[in-house]
Amino acid sequence: MIKTYFYNHSQQAMQHDVDLNQVHSFLRSPEDLLWIDLYDVGNDELQYVADIFGFHPLAIEDCLHVSPRAKVDDYEDYYFFVIHALRYNEESDNEITTLELNVFLGLNYIVTIHKRPMPSIGRIAATSLHSKQFMNRGPDFLLYSIVDGITDEYFPIMDRISVRIDELEDEIYEHQMEEITEEFLALKRTIILIRRVILPQKRIFAPVNGTMLFEINEENIPFYIDLVDHLERIVDSTETFRDLVNGALDTYYSIVSAKTTETMRILTIISTIMMPLTFITGLMGMNVPLPGEEKAYSFWIIMAVLFTVIALMLLYFKRKRWL
Repeated sequence: MIKTYFYNHSQQAMQHDVDLNQVHSFLRSPEDLLWIDLYDVGNDELQYVADIFGFHPLAIEDCLHVSPRAKVDDYEDYYFFVIHALRYNEESDNEITTLELNVFLGLNYIVTIHKRPMPSIGRIAATSLHSKQFMNRGPDFLLYSIVDGITDEYFPIMDRISVRIDELEDEIYEHQMEEITEEFLALKRTIILIRRVILPQKRIFAPVNGTMLFEINEENIPFYIDLVDHLERIVDSTETFRDLVNGALDTYYSIVSAKTTETMRILTIISTIMMPLTFITGLMGMNVPLPGEEKAYSFWIIMAVLFTVIALMLLYFKRKRWL
């Protein structure tokens, strides 16, 4: 599916579903802006748009394959971006998945390519059918609006992860080791993936030695500064969450170790008490004549000795504070 949105600066008007065969007439004025959105298109449609603008084959190849990292490539006449959105499903085996967005940014046009629906693009596209608010400040502002919408979707995910960490910290005293360990490891994988997505994305839009990696109108620079600030907050949150998860996991292992130590201590005390009892009963049960064995009260004497030994050993353990 190919959707087109055209802003005519001289008429201050929006048009949509324009004829791409006349695309060069729409690009005559640098103040106009053409946005082409390609959703779940095939190779033929993608190549058709690429031929119109003369996009580099390597950039088209990146559009056809999943790129694991966000990036920006400078092709002189235009810039090519790879950006990732995130989808979070706590009930799925893969809690976090990425949605790739490819963007070609030119002087007065922008081409977006994605295989799955993206709320940020859908919201801006719906607004652009009747309003110029996203397209009257240049292609760099439209790019900012799209990326800012994607970034805003990160925050609910981070909030839910924060709640999950709090829940796990409460559950470490109640649940079985296998369940808690599995939850912690899944949460760590989620945080690592988010961090792997956000860090390269932040580098794209953060200035290097005071210079951006792509051209931005001076009036739009504050928007990108705000965008980078949001991305930095998310990166900081991932670092905090990673430390919290590691700390909670260490605490849980300490609790498990303490419980194991307590169990071993009790078993050791029981074994220690049983050793002299086993010796006495074994001695008295030898198949040889022993003094007083024919007496009726010999059994009660042996039992009294056994209970005395138990009492003395328990008293000794208590004084040593082993009980």
